[in-house]
Amino acid sequence: MRHCVVNKLVIGEDAPVRLMGVINCSPESFYANSYIPTDFVHKTAVSMVEQGADLIDIGARSTAPNTQPISGTTEASRIDEALKELDGSGITISVDTMNPGVLDVCLKHEIHAVNDISGLTSPAYAQRLAQSGLPAFLMASSHQPGDSVGLDATLAALSRVVERCETSGIKNYVLDPGIGIWTPFRSVEDDWTLCRHFSDFRRFDRPLLAAISRKTFIGDLLNREPGDRLAGTLAVTLMLLDKGASVVRAHDVAQTLDIIRVFEQMVKGQ
Repeated sequence: MRHCVVNKLVIGEDAPVRLMGVINCSPESFYANSYIPTDFVHKTAVSMVEQGADLIDIGARSTAPNTQPISGTTEASRIDEALKELDGSGITISVDTMNPGVLDVCLKHEIHAVNDISGLTSPAYAQRLAQSGLPAFLMASSHQPGDSVGLDATLAALSRVVERCETSGIKNYVLDPGIGIWTPFRSVEDDWTLCRHFSDFRRFDRPLLAAISRKTFIGDLLNREPGDRLAGTLAVTLMLLDKGASVVRAHDVAQTLDIIRVFEQMVKGQ
């Protein structure tokens, strides 16, 4: 497996499983408890790092189904204020945006990676990313975020993401199969299928991101709201680690780190 390096942090190959903490600066987030007001961004990021997060992923707009969209100006303003709080902190930061203009604002700050759920479908975004030289987390998307339905379509979408990287000259990246109800055409069973076949995504010889924290498919099975989905999330996380996840994106850093440590002791002997 080829590896990805984010601010000297190696992801993939023989490196330990990495943990990405989530900071949402969007009050519209599907998981209300994950919303972090600007004044608490620095404190929350420091706490996550102390709990074991290797890097922090900061986003300023919700991509949950049926969420009222916000303007690029609003997203840029939110994430700009959040990043100001972290400049000079020494914390490894990725920014979760698919808007080229918002990315431009982020690049004025000390960031170390980008998280693009649109999988470089925007040529302008791909160009800005390539020029920045930053590594990326790129989600399976053909024309819009998470539009692939089923395993075969997801594999095809990831192939397109890889092609876009080759075209743009981007070589340092992690692939995200895009588990989640991103469009009305997706179902919870589609998500379970992607989880069951997560190891199939290893064929791209790239580190894989597991981003399933408290998502709908878990709540649907257990009949639980986002705030009560931790146990289900941890169970799925453990299985995705066994199927090849190199990095886990999580709201619950301390508990997820426990799962990672148990997995590595049991399976990898590290």
